[in-house]
Amino acid sequence: MLLSMLLLLCSLNTKAQTVQHADIKTTITCDHCSQCETCGGLLQRTLIKQKGIQMITLDTEAMLIKVIYNSKKTDLAQIKTAITKLGYDADELPADPAAVEKLDGCCKA
Repeated sequence: MLLSMLLLLCSLNTKAQTVQHADIKTTITCDHCSQCETCGGLLQRTLIKQKGIQMITLDTEAMLIKVIYNSKKTDLAQIKTAITKLGYDADELPADPAAVEKLDGCCKA
């Protein structure tokens, strides 16, 4: 019985360690990106399909992309690269110029 409880406790602890939170600094030039279909909607639809990403929130005031992800399935570098390929800066990584061109005019820097 004690062994079973110990194994259960270990498995719960391991699962909790795989869920990570990250706040990724970005640059937002318009005041409606989170509602904009080609910007905020694109982020939500595309990033959530990435393996391991569980939740994405775009905070336009703080200029942050908040991500909850499973660290056993993806890592922060892969997430940042995916963000840059959508036309957004991701911390120290600049947005892909070709992706920026696909955004609405109001969303381009």
